[in-house]
Amino acid sequence: MTDNAALRLGLAAEAERLGFAAFGIAPADAAPLAGARLRQWLADGCHGDMHWMAETVDRRASTTGLWPEVRSVVMLGTRYAPGLDPLRHAAHPETGVISIYALGSDYHDAIKKRLKALARWLVAAVPDQPLKVFVDTAPVMEKPLAAAAGLGWQGKHTNLVSRSEGSWLFLGALMTTIALPVDAPHKDHCGSCDRCQQACPTGAFPAPYRLDARRCISYLTIEHKGPVPDEFRAAMGNRIYGCDDCLAACPWNRFARAARDMAFRPRAELVAPRLADLLLLDDAGFRQLFSGSPIKRIGRDRMVRNCLYAAGSSGNAGLLPQVLALCGDADAGVADAAAWAAARLSAPQPSALTASAIST
Repeated sequence: MTDNAALRLGLAAEAERLGFAAFGIAPADAAPLAGARLRQWLADGCHGDMHWMAETVDRRASTTGLWPEVRSVVMLGTRYAPGLDPLRHAAHPETGVISIYALGSDYHDAIKKRLKALARWLVAAVPDQPLKVFVDTAPVMEKPLAAAAGLGWQGKHTNLVSRSEGSWLFLGALMTTIALPVDAPHKDHCGSCDRCQQACPTGAFPAPYRLDARRCISYLTIEHKGPVPDEFRAAMGNRIYGCDDCLAACPWNRFARAARDMAFRPRAELVAPRLADLLLLDDAGFRQLFSGSPIKRIGRDRMVRNCLYAAGSSGNAGLLPQVLALCGDADAGVADAAAWAAARLSAPQPSALTASAIST
């Protein structure tokens, strides 16, 4: 066994000890087609308001563009499979739906600590070798690199799918100048399945393996600033932060084991938040409720805007007083969403007899 092969075995064992559920290594020049696909995606405008993606495209397109000296990319996955049904609130429009990944503590912080611990192990084993760690905080193509490192494959919903963890893996990367033995790329096992495509409420997939972020509820609720286009507001339903519909539809999830990590345990106050309460949030209340959560970064205005779209789609006229109180909000996006919601909740609802007559 070569020294680097032994080093790889030790690194994998330490990663497992630190709580990583998946481990693989890709060469620095892995995923050569990812850069060209990214440039085409940006040219088509599918990134919407995420201008930072275009601004960093040269570094994002390849690992050597980000760090010329890198020779190996260690990709790691942390399990966050839910112990509850991601679609459990679909029939409860008075309840806000928050994406599974955001129900607990901020994954950036939890995984970064483990990556740094793994980096310290590697530095102790091989001193004076530069390395870098990343958790969704730099222009790194985590999903293509994870597929190249054998962790899984990019499914038709463009997210990574693992045969053992389904669609529920947080990804992290450790880049090093050491030439470590690499893993074989993972094969695609989507086959003819298109459940994720069919599950999308807003038709965000123009084709398999292609996502138009401008139509994606995760993008609209998290990244998009200002009013959401009218055509998507009702389709957002009660999803107020992110959307798990395409992930939850993947049949590979039947093999996923529920995460036991305390860092990702759902917080009780976020599992079934009432729209009536969220609509009352001011900035201080928002910061208190979402302290330590990845949700905190979108701010009070965007969260309340999302809740207003959910309220307007709920058909619950009992929310009208809270909605009307926000029509004069200082934030233009909130005020616009409140006006939209108020108009929907104030509209006459057809009686059962009328509805029956319409349906026939």
